Amino acid sequence: MKQQSPVSRQRPAAADAAPPALRQAVLDGLFASPKHLPSAYLYDARGSALFERICELPEYYPTRTELAILRAHADEMAGCIGDGAVLVEPGCGAGLKTCLLLSRMHAPRAYVPIEISATALQASVQAVAGRCPKLAIRPLQADFTRAFALPEGLAGARRVVFFFPGSTIGNFDPQQAQALLARWRLLGGPEAGLLIGVDLRKDPAVLQAAYDDAQGVTAAFNLNLLLRVNREFGADFDPASFAHVARYDEARGRVEMHLQSRKAQTVRVDGQALRFADGETIHTENSYKYTPDGFAAMARQAGWQEAARWSDDAARFGVQFLRAG
Repeated sequence: MKQQSPVSRQRPAAADAAPPALRQAVLDGLFASPKHLPSAYLYDARGSALFERICELPEYYPTRTELAILRAHADEMAGCIGDGAVLVEPGCGAGLKTCLLLSRMHAPRAYVPIEISATALQASVQAVAGRCPKLAIRPLQADFTRAFALPEGLAGARRVVFFFPGSTIGNFDPQQAQALLARWRLLGGPEAGLLIGVDLRKDPAVLQAAYDDAQGVTAAFNLNLLLRVNREFGADFDPASFAHVARYDEARGRVEMHLQSRKAQTVRVDGQALRFADGETIHTENSYKYTPDGFAAMARQAGWQEAARWSDDAARFGVQFLRAG
């Protein structure tokens, strides 16, 4: 889910209106069979605020576990990254993990936060600049899930290292994840590095609680999607007519989030009738979980070689450093 905080979620992103491509993906998904919505659409201003609350819940272990791993091993990670590197962060977040890493790096050349939302990008730049005032920051407004070019003047850097915490990689199915990592491998060049957080497979009961907390914050986060569709598409969803559903698919190794219709109903969306059967769902998010070896094997297919790995004592969450293979 979650991002610079992760459910493995995407990082808190858009506080402003959805860009055209995302708006079209929303309409295409709602009128598809089965119905689905892009997980990036979860992060409007209210969604991002709810996500931050999720990250503080007792059931939601990924954020605090990854942060503890970074605090314990940041010097080792900085050693893997090396001197004078450019740190590139696709889907930048609130800056705590980023600044923790940057503070241990040896003479970082620049930091490149990447975000599709101009509002979120500006907030991220301000957060990092406040904690790292001497650092050169080269923000890039772009969709990191698509091809992009690094800012001018950085292409000749000795090493480009991508930083992708929060297990955001889990929001992509394995084929998409492999393709994303392969693009970054080519963009980073022969000396490229990747420091990435990965949520690990574990007791399904732990995962279930993390995505369906007792206070109902994750349910509110998921149901907020309907309020956003109402606002941006003139729809008339009644959130009380839908239930938050989270379930772990052990065969696929992923947590799924859905919004389930409590009855047969018809909703107007963008001037069109959208019909639901009783119990029909809108699939809103996947969060894939990996074994350390399984993720390393997938990364090899994308052109990366594992150089180091770290985890907590309970093996709930992992961080890996990969080098261009």
